[in-house]
Amino acid sequence: MKLLSYKYVGQVQVGALVAEQIVPAGADLPNNMLDFLAAGEPAKQALQKLIDAGGKRIPLSAVQLLAPIPRPGKLLGVGLNYADHIGETGLEKPEYPTFFTKQSTCVIANGDAIHVPPVSDKVDYEGELAFVIGKRCKHVPVEQAHEVIAGYTICNDVTVRDWQQRTPTWTLGKSFDTHGPLGPWLVTADEIADPHNLSLKTWVDDELRQNGNTSEMIFNCYELIAYLTQVMTLEPGDVISTGTPAGVGVKMKPRGYLKPGQTVRIEIEGIGSLSNPVLAEPEHFLVGASG
Repeated sequence: MKLLSYKYVGQVQVGALVAEQIVPAGADLPNNMLDFLAAGEPAKQALQKLIDAGGKRIPLSAVQLLAPIPRPGKLLGVGLNYADHIGETGLEKPEYPTFFTKQSTCVIANGDAIHVPPVSDKVDYEGELAFVIGKRCKHVPVEQAHEVIAGYTICNDVTVRDWQQRTPTWTLGKSFDTHGPLGPWLVTADEIADPHNLSLKTWVDDELRQNGNTSEMIFNCYELIAYLTQVMTLEPGDVISTGTPAGVGVKMKPRGYLKPGQTVRIEIEGIGSLSNPVLAEPEHFLVGASG
């Protein structure tokens, strides 16, 4: 099932994509994705019944698509999790997963614009597989970790490289507004037979920049969950983005940073395509701007 968050006739809703049409979750189910996921398997089964019954359909073209999780409670990334990316950076393979936080206000949807801010032109892309937590959990063994994943989506871990290097935590360089594209939807875990064998490609305009496979991850999705939940409780709607393969702009010669007018497209096998144009940050986003 492909789950979507969208806005239709002024209201945020949840639904499932079926052949370019949306089946709304309806009045008896939660109308936001966090609550829908927290409702668990019964909510998913109820939505499946609506699909099977041939209920109401809304054309995908008639809605405003939102990020599947418009405001995650946690949005965590993993650095240096692909061997070829470690190779291009010249850094050592980490002994433990390198987690960092992206502030959830950076999240945007498929089709929304990535902004190049006035304080830096060193804006880079990172195509990544992300998974979304479906159950509140702590101390999850690796062999049970698949049970707490609601589904998978695509993340562009947009990074402002000079700001990333200002502090060891990377937080500011990872958290600029619009620098967390997620989507286009959430593919439920039962639809992905093996999340650790999916092709991952990133284009900037028509140039293929990244061409990897999730099999190359050093720490897989289940190991990441087991490691994280030794420390913190994960909750429905938390998003963990699992790292990027080689081919990032900062390692190109000359540098391949994003420029206004370009488009970034990330495609992951079994999920779909996440595409975002790049714009100079509009004036109304500037600090102190009126309105």
